[in-house]
Amino acid sequence: MSFSLDLETLRASYAGGTLTPTALVDEICRRIDAHGDPAVWIHRLSRDELLVHARRVEARGPAEQPLFGVPFAIKDNIDLAGVPTTAACPEFSYTPPASATVVQRLLEAGAIPVGKTNLDQFATGLVGVRSPHGVPRNPFHPEMIPGGSSSGSAVAVAAGLVSFALGTDTAGSGRVPAMFNNLVGVKPTRGWFSTRGVVPACRSLDCVSVFALTVGEATTVARICGGFDPADSFSRPAPAEAAAPETAASLTPFWFGVPAADQLEWFGDTLSPVAFAAAVRGFERLGGVRVEIDFASFRDAARLLYEGPWVAERWAAVRAFHAKNADAIFPVTRKIIEGGAKPLAVDAFEAFYQLAALRRAADKVWESIDALLLPTAATIYTRAQVEADPITLNSRLGHYTNFANLLDTAALAVPAGFRVDGLPFGVTLFGPAWSDEKLAGLGSAFHRATGHTLGATGQPLPEKSVADEIHPAAPTRLNLAVVGAHLTGQPLNRELTSRGGRLVRTTQTANCYRLHALVGTVPPKPGLERVTPGEGVAIEVEVWSLAPAAWAEFVAAIPPPLGIGTLLLEDGTAVKGFLCEPLALVGSKDISHFGGWRAYRRDSSSNP
Repeated sequence: MSFSLDLETLRASYAGGTLTPTALVDEICRRIDAHGDPAVWIHRLSRDELLVHARRVEARGPAEQPLFGVPFAIKDNIDLAGVPTTAACPEFSYTPPASATVVQRLLEAGAIPVGKTNLDQFATGLVGVRSPHGVPRNPFHPEMIPGGSSSGSAVAVAAGLVSFALGTDTAGSGRVPAMFNNLVGVKPTRGWFSTRGVVPACRSLDCVSVFALTVGEATTVARICGGFDPADSFSRPAPAEAAAPETAASLTPFWFGVPAADQLEWFGDTLSPVAFAAAVRGFERLGGVRVEIDFASFRDAARLLYEGPWVAERWAAVRAFHAKNADAIFPVTRKIIEGGAKPLAVDAFEAFYQLAALRRAADKVWESIDALLLPTAATIYTRAQVEADPITLNSRLGHYTNFANLLDTAALAVPAGFRVDGLPFGVTLFGPAWSDEKLAGLGSAFHRATGHTLGATGQPLPEKSVADEIHPAAPTRLNLAVVGAHLTGQPLNRELTSRGGRLVRTTQTANCYRLHALVGTVPPKPGLERVTPGEGVAIEVEVWSLAPAAWAEFVAAIPPPLGIGTLLLEDGTAVKGFLCEPLALVGSKDISHFGGWRAYRRDSSSNP
């Protein structure tokens, strides 16, 4: 038996009667044995234990279980009832009586837990090599690191041992392993997934993450995991508008930010920049408009995570254990965590003030873009390189990830093909809190356009399925054509930009319009008149995009004799835009021969 474990394949097999959850148990056990990498797992459920879960699922049937018979793995800092949680530190081990909230929701949805996966001890690291249980083998090259801290979870999905896996992501642990294993990685908005039943790393920043083969499957799992948990003091309810999923089509055109070229850091890698440039072009082909942004606030926030007092949260999480078992902690992990005992309270407050300023600066960026596109990681290292310089190289892997939870963003890591050396490359989409569904729509379209295979399985991306559809929602922005004083560089353009307006394109109307210079307007304004086709000319216009509320506010403030009607553009499309009441054109000057307001104003300035 050799088949993909993607959700659509499993659903079709179950529905067609060619597979049952109990039969899948033997296939999963066979695959894990054949893979031959015990470092992926810290604790595997026995065949008999798996059969108990499979029979429970079968007894309830698929109708009420959206993840009917879907096998998944759990990072071993997340509780599964009756199974030890160790956080990759055997001396820390405890056996929880109840499962973590996210795990329980998956069990109730019909998913089958296969086991607990290896990690950088106490979820401290992005490399995947800081564990007494060994290093999970990178399925694309055994000498390369698998990425961490959620190393075992990522490898289990990439190798086709499970359909999806849970990780955690405080600083990038759900995204860096996704890139290194050709997977999708969801870092949800903080508080959307409960962290009750999760061993804390930095409790105020921790997120449970999802590794999956496609964006649609990751989103399916995320919707089941997510939801307010009143028993978790860091959980928060999603706003109503966050529930509306979107597609790339509903966002076309969309604006995506990339750092200025001199702000992109590659740490000497020459292959990743080429792969990232190709990804940028891929988003442009989807209808994206590239916007160069100032990355400084994001970069500086990332530095705060380990160079600032937040490392004290890692110390707070383990200091009681450290007091009695310091020698049980992995050496590099111990060095990092013990650094958290040094910051003073005043250091924390000063960092809070700095972070508040950085958040304000980052918030301004979201006014001009729908998503921020970054490399998931600048490069990848061999195990030998990391062993020689474990802290510096680990820090470099967090350059594009560490800021996410400090700045309260959602993030989605997506495969972006392969570098010329055959290693996977990946990009991450970021958005403000609760933009998870918007990112899913963009990420799914990109993965479909650029992806080739699922993880390291060699299996092709399946045809679009129910799981992989991010259903359309109403457009989040509305277009408006402007013809005079609101054009770029003109005195009223600020009325658009101050409301978050974005320039979509500069174009012309069809040749059925006349343009007039109105009398007595301050500042000077034109009036656009629709006439019989052939009696008019094409007039220059700019099409701007506004959020619905801003669009309504702008239109409501338009003074007479101007108003909003439907303009026909030269390409045959229609857009709402400025027109003028006919009575106001009496006594006005016909300036149509200039072809636009800016040309007329330039001529008027040179010939007063």
